[in-house]
Amino acid sequence: MSKQDEQHPPQNQINIELTEEVAEGVYANLAMIAHSNSEFVIDFIRLMPGVPKAKVKSRVVITPEHAKRLLAALSENISKYEAVHGPIKQTDGAPKFPMNFGGAVGEA
Repeated sequence: MSKQDEQHPPQNQINIELTEEVAEGVYANLAMIAHSNSEFVIDFIRLMPGVPKAKVKSRVVITPEHAKRLLAALSENISKYEAVHGPIKQTDGAPKFPMNFGGAVGEA
């Protein structure tokens, strides 16, 4: 790639910056999704054992078109994952709230 190509990348490429803070990620073990006629809102939530209050760790707002693209991308990646690691096990039904992680509930 020439120096001129480096200064002017092709128009169909996007230069994506990933900061160190964002690269660390945020752990979430629950997602809640809501939508309107113009957007989907995905809240990523962290539930902790024995804690009655859960915190939204991240909220992503996307258009319906992007939501459909996300669905397709997740489906494709799950298929690739299962091809290598086997089927992902699912429990029957949705989680019950509040969730108890099976341990004793303590106070501090």
